Parts: sequence; structure tokens; C-alpha cells
Amino acid sequence: MNKDFLHTLGLQDDNDGSSTGQTGMHNPDAHLVSRSPVDGSEIGRVSVTTPEQYEQIIAKAQEAFQYWRTVPAPQRGEIVRQYGDALRANKDALGRLVSYEMGKSLQEGWGEVQEMIDICDFAVGLSRQLYGLTMHSERPLHRMYEQYHPLGIVGIISAFNFPVAVWSWNAMIAIVCGDVTVWKPSEKTPLCGVACQNIWAKVAKDNDLPEGISSLINGDYTVGEMMTKDERVPLISATGSTRMGKIVAQTVAARLGKTLLELGGNNAIIITPSADMDLVLTGALFGAVGTCGQRCTSTRRLIVHESRYDEVRDKLAGAYDQLRIGDPLDQNNHVGPLIDTDAVDTYLKAIEGIKNEGGNLIVAGGRIDDLGSDCYVKPCIAEVEPDSEMARKETFAPILYMMKYSDLQEAIDIQNSVPQGLSSAIMTTNMRESERFLSAAGSDCGIANVNIGTSGAEIGGAFGGEKETGGGRESGSDSWKAYMRRQTNTINYSTELPLAQGITFDLQPI
Repeated sequence: MNKDFLHTLGLQDDNDGSSTGQTGMHNPDAHLVSRSPVDGSEIGRVSVTTPEQYEQIIAKAQEAFQYWRTVPAPQRGEIVRQYGDALRANKDALGRLVSYEMGKSLQEGWGEVQEMIDICDFAVGLSRQLYGLTMHSERPLHRMYEQYHPLGIVGIISAFNFPVAVWSWNAMIAIVCGDVTVWKPSEKTPLCGVACQNIWAKVAKDNDLPEGISSLINGDYTVGEMMTKDERVPLISATGSTRMGKIVAQTVAARLGKTLLELGGNNAIIITPSADMDLVLTGALFGAVGTCGQRCTSTRRLIVHESRYDEVRDKLAGAYDQLRIGDPLDQNNHVGPLIDTDAVDTYLKAIEGIKNEGGNLIVAGGRIDDLGSDCYVKPCIAEVEPDSEMARKETFAPILYMMKYSDLQEAIDIQNSVPQGLSSAIMTTNMRESERFLSAAGSDCGIANVNIGTSGAEIGGAFGGEKETGGGRESGSDSWKAYMRRQTNTINYSTELPLAQGITFDLQPI
């Protein structure tokens, strides 16, 4: 395989196959080994951040914040604009690295980098729109308003499935808000983090910026714990499993810090009698098998009206027969590997759990052993009862559960019955059904779509979910407010000092 993209991104291979980059600090005694799920080969190694090095990084970040918060927001936006242009120049190489290190298709790898470019564009515009509010005071000759100030250091903990985009959702918004960032990428995709930092480092150098505006730390969960326990980091934005999120939430709450959590999803599409079958097949297929089922918005459940059930089942099974599984950098393939063999084991255990519950495998899954690594599996479809215990869990793999319903309220209740609340969709051409689904008595998820799938959110809207998904919101809309502190200001321009609520507090003249 041609790996020129590693050189393009400043990831230089040496004789032992290791790669180094702008990680901020280097520990010669411990490394993360990045191994591609595509072919099982070692891509490179990244040094693990020690506690001593972490302290140096935080000190540099604090120093950079003292400067960065005083830079006018539109000037901060100009730096983000330059970073977006640098991403455009490196879109092909970075997309290939995402595909090779994580395993998603090359189209999805390029798409993820495009998300980074899009959020840069959004952040540039936002840099001139960090609006506050004005309101009327009850006291004469007084003015009241609200404004937003930067928080400080924003700690970002990202997951392997979107190894670059989710960081950018947080970092680009935080940076235009006047914050500085410290990023811990997933230990399963560390080179993607190094590559993004290399690109940032050149933009920062070209503009004579302090090193600490964007910093990188690497390691396992213990490195992330350094940030979650650190009172100098007022906001932790963490993406990952619900289990991880609960630990982060408790740790940060214990020091009264702020969290922005993007956790598990168990996303469903409701298919009504009036659904357009072409939309159903496209939405369900990509939602279930895109990124090999490793998106937090992946479609896990199809809740199908009994009158359309057999048709959906048969057509979807036929579509699965056409899927091409293999090297994700080969654009003829639809589905790449799972991230590692642990994920494969989890997938296989889930299939056994389906069988033990009495579920019926419409499309049998299983491991694929002849594609160059041990991480390839077959996407699976299983018929289960709506209250199936397996269908209530999030298995980060291409397993799709099908179940029947008889009326719309029953379908909505089934959808909402799981602990997670990220993304949801309904396929219908009936306006009353779509509006009911979007009403307060409808979907309880943070994302609710009509006639599109559960996967593939745009950056213009706030992204996030409810219940065990964590309640956070990232990316577009007014998500920027999570990265700032709100301040209410009252100005008295009179010669008297009246108290609010008409309170009198008279003193004798002194």
C-alpha cells in the first residue's frame, strides 16, 4: 500500500516502523502503538504523556490563555480560517489516514475531514456573532446586559470512531471563543491526533502564536484522568461510552467543573405504512453498516409497521447480499473492518446473546478470516421482540435489530424505551405522523429526523442527545455557549443609587 499520506502529514517512518509528530512532549520510555485494522500492520508509535510532561503542557496552556483571551474574536476567527484552508490542502492525506488508522471507508474519511473544514467555516462566522443580550432595568438611568467571556482551558477527550472531526467541533468553537484546548485523542487512533496537531502547529508558527493554544496529550484513560481531576481545566468535553461518561461526569462534578458529554446511542428508524421504500433502504442500510456500525448515530433498531414488515425485511436482506466488505481505501468496498479484535469479540458475543434470547438471524453475521486482518465481520440483521434485552444495549458493531409495531404510539414508545437518547428517525409521507413524531409527546432524542436516517448530522445544528447519551450539545446553533461563561452587567449612570425591588436603606448623612 502507498503510504505517502504519512509523509504529507509529517508522520515520518523510521527503520523500526515508528512515527513521530508534534505531540507537545515526548516520553522515550512508553509508546502507544497504532496498528491498522485494515491490514494488521503497525503504522507508527506515539509517545505517552507523563504526569511531569502534563504539568508543563497545562502551564503552557495557562500562559497562552492569558494572551489569547485578549485577542479580538474576529482575529481569532482569522486563525481558524487559515486552519480550515490548511485542512483543505491536506484533505486527501488526512482522509486516507483516518480511513487507514480507524477503518472507515475512504469516502467517509474524506467526509470527516470535510466536517472539520465546515466547522472552521462556521467558527469563522461565529467569531463575529458571540452575541449577548440587553434588557431593561427596573431602576431609572440604569442599563443591564449580558456578555460572554472565555472559560480558560477546554479539555477534549475524543473517541476512535471520529478521530478528527469531533475534536474540531470542540476545538474550533472553543478557540474562537477565546479558550485554549488540550486534546487527548483515543489511544486507538493517536496518529490522527498528531497529524491534526502538526497542521495546527504550522498555522500557529506562521502567525507567531503561543504554543499552548492547542495542545496534545497521549495515553490511556489514566492520561485523561489527569484532566478530569484538574481544577485548572474548567470544561471537559468527552465523547465515548456511557460507562466512561458516568465516570467523567462524577469526577468533574466533584470539583464543580463543567462537562459536555456525547455518549452512547441506540438509534431507531420507525417505518410507517406510507414510507417511501427507496428512502427506507438507503437510510437504513447506510445507518446500519456505515463505519461498520461504529457511529454513535448508527441505526441499531428498525421498528416496522406490521403491514410493511415482510417487504422491508426481504428487500433489506437482498441489499445486504450486495455489500462489499474489504480494504476501506478501495472505493469499490462499502464496509471496512471493526477497530480491533476486542470489538470483534464484543460483536460475536452479541450475536450469541441474540440466539440465547430466541432471536432469529435474517442475515447471519460472523468473522471474515481472509481479508488481511482479524477485524473484518459480516453485517448482521436479527429479528427480535421489542422488549429484547440485547436490543436495549448499544453494541458498537454492524448489528441491526428488526421488530414490528401496530400503531404509531406503540412505535414511539418502543423507540423511547431504551436508556439512550441520541438520534431517531421516522419514514413517512403522512404529515400528521411526522408532526406527532417531532412533538413533545414524540421522540425523546436530541436528534429527530423525518425521511432521512439516524446517521449523518450536519454541523449547522446542535449535535447531542438526552438520557444516557449525556445531554451535551456540540457543533452548530448556539452550542458555543458551553465554551464560555455568562456575565450579567448593570451600569448605573445616575447620581443616585436606588436598590432593586424598591428596597430602602436610608442612612443619616455623615
